[in-house]
Amino acid sequence: MKIYTLHTLQKLPLSLKEAWDFLSDPRNLKTITPDYMGFDIIGGADRHMYPGQILQYIVTPVAGIKTKWVTEITHVKDMEYFVDEQRFGPYALWHHKHFLKEIDGGVEMEDIVDYKLPLGFLGQAVHPFLVKPKLKEIFEYRQEKLIELFGKYEGADSNK
Repeated sequence: MKIYTLHTLQKLPLSLKEAWDFLSDPRNLKTITPDYMGFDIIGGADRHMYPGQILQYIVTPVAGIKTKWVTEITHVKDMEYFVDEQRFGPYALWHHKHFLKEIDGGVEMEDIVDYKLPLGFLGQAVHPFLVKPKLKEIFEYRQEKLIELFGKYEGADSNK
């Protein structure tokens, strides 16, 4: 059983509260997801994030094939982190941790996604040329969109 990890780090010129308010509102996920993904929230985003919240989406990840994705917000520590886990969807496992930390001149956001593909060996075979590049592209879009929305971090260590 192969479990993959995607790790991203981004700094933004926001207060911790501004970052938390934006990122912990499930309705904002559509804003930071590429349009071609056909991302639509179909349920569960009517309240601010809380443990046990079930969110339902429709996504079109590959070749115009619409897929229902259901995640649960399993952990929330106000202004520090939250975790979403797939309950139904395209992955055999999806465990996504979102961390926020106040830094000089802004906030540091860290995402750690542990995931497993379905279909055993076939899933592992397509990972390097289909899944991994697609996830990288989605998270790069997210980083660019957050810069577009909130500006580029120009703090003491703005290399990340």
